[in-house]
Amino acid sequence: MNFRTQVANEKLSHEIYLINHLNQLGEIPLSEDQRDYLRENLKASNFIFLPQKPANIFVAYADDHAKEPYQKLEKLRLLANKLVSPLNAQKADKVLISSALKDAEKAAFAEGLALGAYRFTKYFVRKEEKQSLQEIVFSQLNTETLKDLQAVVESTYVARNLVNEPLSYLTAKMLAKEIEKLGHETGFKVEVFNKKKIEALKMGGLLAVNRGSQDPPTFSILEYKSAQAKNSAPIVLVGKGVVYDTGGLSLKPTPGSMDSMKSDMGGAAAVIGAINAAAKAELPIHVIGLIPATDNRPGEKAYVPGDVVKMYDGSTVEVLNTDAEGRMLLADALAYAKNYKPQVVVDLATLTGAAAIAIGKYGVVAMGTADDKDFAKLDAAGKECYERVARFPFWDEYDELLKSTIADQKNIGGREAGAITAGKFLEHFTDYPWIHIDIAGPAFLDSADHYRSQGGTGVGVRLIYQFLKSL
Repeated sequence: MNFRTQVANEKLSHEIYLINHLNQLGEIPLSEDQRDYLRENLKASNFIFLPQKPANIFVAYADDHAKEPYQKLEKLRLLANKLVSPLNAQKADKVLISSALKDAEKAAFAEGLALGAYRFTKYFVRKEEKQSLQEIVFSQLNTETLKDLQAVVESTYVARNLVNEPLSYLTAKMLAKEIEKLGHETGFKVEVFNKKKIEALKMGGLLAVNRGSQDPPTFSILEYKSAQAKNSAPIVLVGKGVVYDTGGLSLKPTPGSMDSMKSDMGGAAAVIGAINAAAKAELPIHVIGLIPATDNRPGEKAYVPGDVVKMYDGSTVEVLNTDAEGRMLLADALAYAKNYKPQVVVDLATLTGAAAIAIGKYGVVAMGTADDKDFAKLDAAGKECYERVARFPFWDEYDELLKSTIADQKNIGGREAGAITAGKFLEHFTDYPWIHIDIAGPAFLDSADHYRSQGGTGVGVRLIYQFLKSL
């Protein structure tokens, strides 16, 4: 999706007039009969399509009834999403947005339109299946807002595309290649560790999960450092990169479980997208991304329940469930993050069904050891982009559930507080301010939730981008 401002005297065949007061109808090139019709019907329908020449006109009415400013922005995104179907019916590839609303409000509307228009079309042969809308043009929008919008939407598309790719294409090795390609295009550094390097580093968690696979693991390091970076110590982002998860020998059932497990690298996709957005928008920041990647299969040499694994940091883990694999490779990456002496580390992962059961698709779960100021910034970022954050307790008593009789800790804690004990397992590998974000609920959807597309939603990209801006 491309965003730009209108060129002088440029005419487009599809125009959206976004208003928040009916007295603004006088500014739209319409007949008085049309304006009367809109006055009578807009409040009930929110938008009305008027087919005419030289341009088809859509009038979208955004009422101001919202308790908080961030709720108003979300209402604008939802309103914009309603226009996707009629625009597709007109096969509109470009649309002009004219509005007297604030720049942030126009941007939110365009964001909802662009994210709602997204389609993963790579494997379609039929032309009619392709995404129609390719460009959104503003009659007026400031340069900074336009730059932010382009960076965030484009990067959310990147994350969605990665999550939607099947394992037949997106192996761990191919994920690393996609990261390298993106880094070259956008302008951030990428280093990829192959299996030999991972073995030399003794990343036991990542290697254990990979043992049943026919494909080698990778460990990708992404780095964007602005010459004007305001942080002396880097912010480190860690993303779970399980490109497909069968559960290993703790095999998942197929219906409603294994069939969507190409999405188990949603955390990695979010980190990739967030760093791409930061680089594209040229944020004055130093940020590093760590992506441990593999698939989890029940192959001949697969690790088994009861195994004891020695991790990158030298500690030992008793494996009681091979389907609790994400925390194994995240643990190695979190321990590796210590090498950077980070300001704060944030990991994102489709880690537990417990998080999804707790709050559903309506937000993400967070916990950790960072101070309350960082969590407050994350909460504010979540509201701004409407990827809201539910902070879970992180009491010491939860550590008791991970005690092992033969190793430093177990990789699962039991039925109770599953999302929290997963976080507690990861805490063992950190010695810095840290936030763990479990995105299992909204990362992959069976059906679209307004502008959050069916399949990969790209959740986390917009959240982390706003968080990085706040830092």
